[in-house]
Amino acid sequence: MKYHGYPDFKHNQHGRVGVLLTNLGTPEAPTAKALRPYLKQFLWDPRVVEVPRPLWWLILNGIILRVRPKRSAAAYAEVWTDEGSPLLTHSLNQAKALQCALAEPYGDQVIVDVAMRYGQPSIGSVIDKMLSAGVRKLIVLPLYPQYSAATTGSTFDAIADEFKQRRWLPDFRFISHYHDHSGFIHAITNRIKAHWAEHGRTDKLLFSYHGMPQKYLENGDPYHCECHKTTRLIAEQLGLAPNEYLTTFQSRFGRDPWLQPYTDETLKALPQQGVKSVQIICPGFSSDCLETIEEIGGENCEYFLEAGGERYEYIPCLNAEPDHIELMRTLIEEQAKDWLTAQTQDAQQTQDLAIALGAKQ
Repeated sequence: MKYHGYPDFKHNQHGRVGVLLTNLGTPEAPTAKALRPYLKQFLWDPRVVEVPRPLWWLILNGIILRVRPKRSAAAYAEVWTDEGSPLLTHSLNQAKALQCALAEPYGDQVIVDVAMRYGQPSIGSVIDKMLSAGVRKLIVLPLYPQYSAATTGSTFDAIADEFKQRRWLPDFRFISHYHDHSGFIHAITNRIKAHWAEHGRTDKLLFSYHGMPQKYLENGDPYHCECHKTTRLIAEQLGLAPNEYLTTFQSRFGRDPWLQPYTDETLKALPQQGVKSVQIICPGFSSDCLETIEEIGGENCEYFLEAGGERYEYIPCLNAEPDHIELMRTLIEEQAKDWLTAQTQDAQQTQDLAIALGAKQ
């Protein structure tokens, strides 16, 4: 095997700390042509679909990739902006804001960038860029608050696959979840309170998380439990009674049972139970994307209103809100405070040495 190296590696280059934010991914355009390779990469991941490969290859290539790209492209076209994919736009804004937040105490010794598990910018290309820029210590923050093998675990797989191909490896740390971190609970709680201050409250508050097959939970994936813990902690901070909120799961795919209750079925049933107004938030998503804007903000709104509901409000994700960036900064410092302090000291020593050498000349 030929390992990827860095022939122009400078041994006297001052090492920097890299912060790599990752998210799920996005097609490069809202077209069937662009969706096909994106969906193929996503749905072929064995962490995402745990079906024997020969059988799944036939289903994926013979059925799904012939039908789904066109349908998904139409949905993406509804949320696409002049800047492109909402998920990528928000992710880039988060990286820029976090870079600024870390630059204040640590100067240029920290590099923040963003990569997508599927699609572009790829994890491999961003790691290449960071290492070439002098990153010698790397911390990866997948922006999935609740751990799941299909998201966080898959991100680790991609990082490991990249490392296996490289001659030189940086020091490495990985944040696997933050579903119950006080900063995260505080940020979501403030997001809801700000919405209430502007719009008032409704009969029910729904916490909708991305779904996953029930069998993943049965096989030991902690995602379901972490979602419910997130909901419970936020509800406690808001002072909600048990009958004032619900936890539901959205975006199911295929015929097998997924985590329940389903968000869409719940919204169709609530008006018949006397719930005429709802607000819904998605604490499992760090950025607004297709699943929040089109599915929750649009499709599920229609379900609720058609079933007799009268008021439906989607509370946006944290995106690049200051509370969210502060949470990210805290997570990085908690995991890498020793790195960041050492880097700052090294930079000062390098500067002092340069001054001393200049004085001798």
